[in-house]
Amino acid sequence: MQKAKNGAAEGARLALATPMAVSEYLGVPVATLYQWRHRGVGPRAHKLGRHLRYRWSEVEAWVDEQATDLVA
Repeated sequence: MQKAKNGAAEGARLALATPMAVSEYLGVPVATLYQWRHRGVGPRAHKLGRHLRYRWSEVEAWVDEQATDLVA
């Protein structure tokens, strides 16, 4: 893992995502992410101080869990 200019590890910096980034990735409004979090569905979110963040690995794992095989 290489060090970024500010001294933080690049991988660690990219491992967390904002609700806006996750909403763009999933193609749903940010409000939907908040509703899912309130209902206990959707990708797991983490509070860091006052900020809500998602781990990309958990978002991708959640997407994989949602996939279903379609039979023609």
